[in-house]
Amino acid sequence: MALHLNLLHEQILEHRQRQRDPLKIGTIVLIGIGILLFLYYGWNAYQTLAIKARLSAVERDWAKIEPKVTAAEKRMAELNGIIKTTAVLDEYVDNRFFWGPFLETLARCVAPNIQLTNLDASISEDKIVAVSIEGVAAAREPRAAAEDLRQMLAEQLGQAGYGSVKVEFKALDDLETIANVGGSSVAMAHYILAVTFQPIGKGKPTPSPGKTSKR
Repeated sequence: MALHLNLLHEQILEHRQRQRDPLKIGTIVLIGIGILLFLYYGWNAYQTLAIKARLSAVERDWAKIEPKVTAAEKRMAELNGIIKTTAVLDEYVDNRFFWGPFLETLARCVAPNIQLTNLDASISEDKIVAVSIEGVAAAREPRAAAEDLRQMLAEQLGQAGYGSVKVEFKALDDLETIANVGGSSVAMAHYILAVTFQPIGKGKPTPSPGKTSKR
């Protein structure tokens, strides 16, 4: 059996111990971690630069189209204003009250011995039409002639489709004046009728606030 002598035993053991030195191993680990962190932050920095580049491109594109967008928004606001104004006008037109049918109905109720001297009409905000009719009636019984006018007007307004019709005397006085009707001298009476109604029914448009006056 051969005998081997290792004269470098101490040097080899010392070298192995140096390789196993914890401080050296820790230093190597720290260096590795540092390299990884450097690469990580370098990658993040690259991504940040790329994002900033894209942001700059988007800002340049926005600067080009911003005037058009602003002009479009302004035009849209103008069109919305026109639409709202049109809607208000349409509502006003749809809800306006036509005086012609009422005056036509009134004219049918006026007999030859009845005279209208004044007519005032108004419409309230709650869509109530109020009419004051002043005139004179001439007949043997002028008060009865005025009453006939009141009843006829109430009946005709109801048939015309108006709602909540009220026709009442505010005043009814005999006059000393004598009128000549059909060659006969008859007495006269002065009357004032208060007429109120709602312009509804038969598809009649609702009134809009306003006032008219006729004499």
